[in-house]
Amino acid sequence: MKRMLINATQPEELRVALVDGQSIYDFDIEQVGQERKKSNIYKARVSRIEQSLGAAFVDFGSERHGFLPVKELNPSLNPDKQGKSSINDILTQGQEIIVQVEKEERGTKGAALSTFISLPGHYLVLMPNNPDAGGISKSIDGKARDEIRDKLKQLNIPKEMGLIVRTAGEGVSLEELKWDLDYLLNLWDAILEANQLKKAPFLIFRENDLISRSLRDFLRDDITEVLVDTEEAYEKAFDFTSKLMPDFEDKIKQYNEAIPLFTRYQIESQIETAYQREVSLPSGGSIVIDQTEALVAIDINSAKATGGSDIEETALNTNIESAVEIAKQLRLRDIGGLIVIDFIDMLSLKNKRAVEDKLWTALSIDRAKVQVGRISRFGLMEMSRQRLRPSLQERWTQDVASLSTAVLRLIEEEASKKKSGEVRAVVSSDMSIFLLNERRSRINEIEERTDVRVIVVSDPTRSDNRFEVTRLRSDDKKNKDHASYEIQSEIESSGNGSNNYKKPKFEKPAVNLTPPKKPKKKGASIFQRLFKLFESPDAENKKPSKTNNRNRRRADNRRRRSDSKNNKNVTKNRNQRPKKNVQSSQNKQSNKRTDKQSDKPKDLKSKSIKAVKSEKTDKNKSTRKPANQTKKVKSQNINQKNDLQKESKSKATKLLTEEAPVANKEPRKPNKENNQINEPKTSIKEADNITKN
Repeated sequence: MKRMLINATQPEELRVALVDGQSIYDFDIEQVGQERKKSNIYKARVSRIEQSLGAAFVDFGSERHGFLPVKELNPSLNPDKQGKSSINDILTQGQEIIVQVEKEERGTKGAALSTFISLPGHYLVLMPNNPDAGGISKSIDGKARDEIRDKLKQLNIPKEMGLIVRTAGEGVSLEELKWDLDYLLNLWDAILEANQLKKAPFLIFRENDLISRSLRDFLRDDITEVLVDTEEAYEKAFDFTSKLMPDFEDKIKQYNEAIPLFTRYQIESQIETAYQREVSLPSGGSIVIDQTEALVAIDINSAKATGGSDIEETALNTNIESAVEIAKQLRLRDIGGLIVIDFIDMLSLKNKRAVEDKLWTALSIDRAKVQVGRISRFGLMEMSRQRLRPSLQERWTQDVASLSTAVLRLIEEEASKKKSGEVRAVVSSDMSIFLLNERRSRINEIEERTDVRVIVVSDPTRSDNRFEVTRLRSDDKKNKDHASYEIQSEIESSGNGSNNYKKPKFEKPAVNLTPPKKPKKKGASIFQRLFKLFESPDAENKKPSKTNNRNRRRADNRRRRSDSKNNKNVTKNRNQRPKKNVQSSQNKQSNKRTDKQSDKPKDLKSKSIKAVKSEKTDKNKSTRKPANQTKKVKSQNINQKNDLQKESKSKATKLLTEEAPVANKEPRKPNKENNQINEPKTSIKEADNITKN
């Protein structure tokens, strides 16, 4: 048995639930202060045109400007041109147009607008500026569909308008269809007249409230009764039904029992699941629903489900249960957009198809348009659902005012039970102040109607969304006639607050081995330290680094190559000289030197000694000379010694200074150890012998 339950006991919110027996299958809520803009019609002004987006931003009276894409522009706005055209050719900045809200504002996004107006009635939906639109509801088929086509031909529908027959139009007479069409035509004429009243932006037509909207969309033959728990809401529902659906006015009834309406049909706990992240399944499994900016992710967990004979059967049963629950939660939470479901992995393709068919069957009663894909090899199913209104999570705000309504509802539910003597509500400090002042009249009303004492206890350690409502029986003598401050002291001493945190106890491991202490590094002894103090600073540089050795070897190689080139040049020059008598050459040289002897008499001996020294040192340095070159140099030195012994001291010194072969003219390098020039002793002795002779 299907029923429609309308709960209006709380002045802050209005709730409507559709139940089948004691199972809820659709739910809607409307809170005071939250304006519903979807399906409202406005006179708006074009504020900005974005050619890159192919859309215009429209000021229709809201804080955020609406978004109007080019595909939602009526052809009547551009009568001269046909086909596709730029939005700049159709609209101009500051132009006034009539728009209808297609989607509500979400986060930072403005409302989605359209110039294609739709006016829903009880049996028909009129499209006054869209002649191409029209049709019959998909749920109507067979002979009933053919009968409706024949009735539509008998209706006087204007050429510039379209008409859609709703599901409620099945089996309706022609007179009822004409009556609904006349009402919609009169409504459109009133909208056109209101458009001329004043300049944009302003509201022209507002959609019906939650009670009227629910009766128009859901009241059918299968609904046995409509129960309303307040007199004001009952009168509104009865008046609307008697005007539009007089055949159903007998189904409108007022609920007057002491037990709350939703508690009476055990749907209060089912509604609470719509606010929770995790929902339990009958077999022990669970589903987890997470809403993100891009999509809604739903995960299925087997948890405690162990009913199957094997893993495959357990996964199949859990997935089938979750498919039914997912379809229900999508309706309760008003979830729209892209949805991804992570089913438990199944190996059998037959089982996957069974889960898909079960989900399709559960979604068949959904009013929103749904597209469902197949289960992929990763166990994921993608689907999309039409966003009829903002989701329950987006509409529900967790402030003190909205949370206090939930607390009062729980207090009323516990107080309505039999043998209830006292109800205690432990709430936060702000919540207690709000309940004892702004909601005092509501608490007094519950106490008078149920004859149950209600105590509100403040707990400063709690947050606003953490509250606890407990019921005490009337025959419980222990907790009777306690003062409220005594109850508060008991709560503080019990340690339920966040300040009295107890460290959890963990099991100690059987092996608890810690590493030993690391030994200290041995330092240098006293003698080593003293030796370092007296050690010369140059001792550290005795061992050159690898890079210094490499550079030094490269320099030595370059020096050897240059020495070998110089020696080759010297030998070539000597071989190219013409052969003359030694005596004549000596005479000529002696004549030349005697002429210059008067100029430099004192420096001859020193120069000859230095020349001999440089010659010997250069010979010692060039260690890797060719064998031919070394033989030539030795023979030359022997000849020079014989010549020097025959002549006088002055002539000998002159010959030595002029004809001594110089292999390398680079300066001598000092020795690093004693910083002294290494002078070979053999060269000095030879020079002394020459001078003596």
